[in-house]
Amino acid sequence: MKRAKAVNFLAIQTNNYLNIKADFTMSENLYSKNKDFEKFEARFPIQAYKLLRAYEFEIKVVALDHNNKELFTKNLETDSYGGLLAKIPLPKGCKDCLAKIEAYEISKYPGLELHLGTFIPLKITDNRKIIICDFDKTLVETKYSKPSEIYDSLTSPLKNYPTLENSVKLLKSYIEQGYHPFILSASPHFYEDAIRDWLYANEIFTAGIFLKDYRRILSILENDLTPKDIKTQGIYKLGHLLDIVNMTDIPSSVVLMGDNFESDPLIYLTFSELMSGRVEPRQLWNELKRVEDFKVTARQNGLFLNKIFQIKDNVKHHGLDKEVKIYIRKKGSESQLNIRAPFNSYHGKIELYDGNLLKEDSKKQIEAQAPTE
Repeated sequence: MKRAKAVNFLAIQTNNYLNIKADFTMSENLYSKNKDFEKFEARFPIQAYKLLRAYEFEIKVVALDHNNKELFTKNLETDSYGGLLAKIPLPKGCKDCLAKIEAYEISKYPGLELHLGTFIPLKITDNRKIIICDFDKTLVETKYSKPSEIYDSLTSPLKNYPTLENSVKLLKSYIEQGYHPFILSASPHFYEDAIRDWLYANEIFTAGIFLKDYRRILSILENDLTPKDIKTQGIYKLGHLLDIVNMTDIPSSVVLMGDNFESDPLIYLTFSELMSGRVEPRQLWNELKRVEDFKVTARQNGLFLNKIFQIKDNVKHHGLDKEVKIYIRKKGSESQLNIRAPFNSYHGKIELYDGNLLKEDSKKQIEAQAPTE
């Protein structure tokens, strides 16, 4: 028997909202079979090939307090890929009451509510500090240039690739300072289990993971992404950066970590400008669209403008000049970046660092960059 399954479920509670990002699919019910479960072993991406399929669901979300008393119920519909992104206003007085969330699928079998799991929301309320980190080339030295390298990445656990120790140490130093971690990568959405295993193995827990859903690239109806976006990540990555800060209710402090192998510096500088509240979003967006990574369709343009102006209004509501710190892992021994228009200068906004712990001076460098109480 096949039943709905929550591939991932991220719930974030802020002072006034419950934000949910989740993905669902149909899966064989393993508990109805005589199956021997093996001990934990790191998974590799191709094992999640079934996530290439698309399903629609109706999800019932039940919020409970510490005594399992129901606070409120909300029925939500996913998109055609089983994706859910929702912002639910909290009832008055629920800020400190919400303890857990139960999720049910209520459309596949009429009259049945299939329990998908019980989830504890991450509370980002008064101390709103987050760190958003890229994965490939920032935390792990992955390779996807040749067909053979792509095949290896699909059929191997991520532990087989070199870990960039400096990056991991920098990320964990901010987590220890109370920053909540998010992983934002252009890797395909079916890499999530493999990435989660790697994070746990490196003692990085409770991280929200945002990946590129490649099914949307081939979609005729919900073409949020186009074939061009397979290789470029400008519109995808900047869009999810805005989603994350919207879900966390415009944090007071944001740290961004990426690399200089693609377009992270340009994306992060654009995000920093939008968070400052000092620029006119439409003017900045019109300048960005001249860059190849940000060339978009009419539909993408409309969707993105809506996100930009929503963030502009929220930034004004929470106060301007949000603190945004940017770390970029450099390529080789470079000492400066070549940033494309519209940014002529990045000095004071980006800090370059070496991702590997190969030399003693690299250790001293990362210790100097790590925040202190």
